[in-house]
Amino acid sequence: MNVDSGRNAMAGARPQTLLAMGRGIAARLITGPVRDRLARIADIDPDLVADDFADPRVAAALSHAEVLLTSWECPPITAEVLAGAPRLKAVVHAAGTVKHHVTEACWQRGILVSSAAAANAEPVAEYTLAAILFAGKRVLDIARLYRERRAALDWDGRFPGFGNYRRTVGVVGASMIGRRVIELLRPFDLEVLVADPYLTDDLGVRHVELDELLERCDVVSLHAPSLPETRHLIDAARLARMRDGATLVNTARGALVDQDALTAELATGRLFAVIDVTEPDVLPADSPLFDLPQVLLTPHIAGSLGGELARLADHALEELSRYARGLPFAYAIERQALPRLA
Repeated sequence: MNVDSGRNAMAGARPQTLLAMGRGIAARLITGPVRDRLARIADIDPDLVADDFADPRVAAALSHAEVLLTSWECPPITAEVLAGAPRLKAVVHAAGTVKHHVTEACWQRGILVSSAAAANAEPVAEYTLAAILFAGKRVLDIARLYRERRAALDWDGRFPGFGNYRRTVGVVGASMIGRRVIELLRPFDLEVLVADPYLTDDLGVRHVELDELLERCDVVSLHAPSLPETRHLIDAARLARMRDGATLVNTARGALVDQDALTAELATGRLFAVIDVTEPDVLPADSPLFDLPQVLLTPHIAGSLGGELARLADHALEELSRYARGLPFAYAIERQALPRLA
């Protein structure tokens, strides 16, 4: 649906907008410069944050809202919520996935949806690039041994052939992030493979089946969406296909990997891993993954955090500005594309 159809007569007007996200998120996202620009684009109370649509003040604002500016911790926009929002026409999401709050009722109502997934993809792709290059150079393993031994060792003897020249990297999932990772890898002397059953366009790298990718690659990076059919996509059998000394990088979703099988494989010392997402998202304190030396474990930090939130805000405000001017969203989300999105 083109947003022009609903706003041609109002192009240039400031749409009535309501913030819908966690209060802590709003405090970090809606900074001074963002507030100033937001006030110029939209008719909004930047101090009113909808983290509960049943709150009387929120319900009153919702009844007049034309746009919801959402981010993490936005409550689900259900049919009941929409019944109290007769003027709502659009959701502009200042984060990645919209699956947690844009419900089927929104699509049935014809609500226009935009997402800052493209902006959030950038830091994830940057993290992944660093993980791939560090994995090839065995930076973390050598740094750990150097710290422990306090002496230079025979690094070539311990890590035969380490380095990034002519290594093979596999990207699992030609998602927005997966595609960006492929772009970032182009300047390097690497062979890049991609596996994605839905891929139809030419990304300039070789498209192979997943099992072949796992067998051939020195580093495998996961960028597939979390769907029922991708749950434990990387299971014990597929981990066994990976070559000795290979590294698995997961910045996508913990559910893509059979975590017990991965933990068992890592415990043998045969594989390495860079893991930013787990199942559950916060591991129990006794998880073996904390102590395995072959693992770089981070607490879901690859996406936008800290100063990177400004990129999400800028992205969302540009989309809101387009809406206010009667233009279609540059980053619209369509209902039919949801099954293949994160």
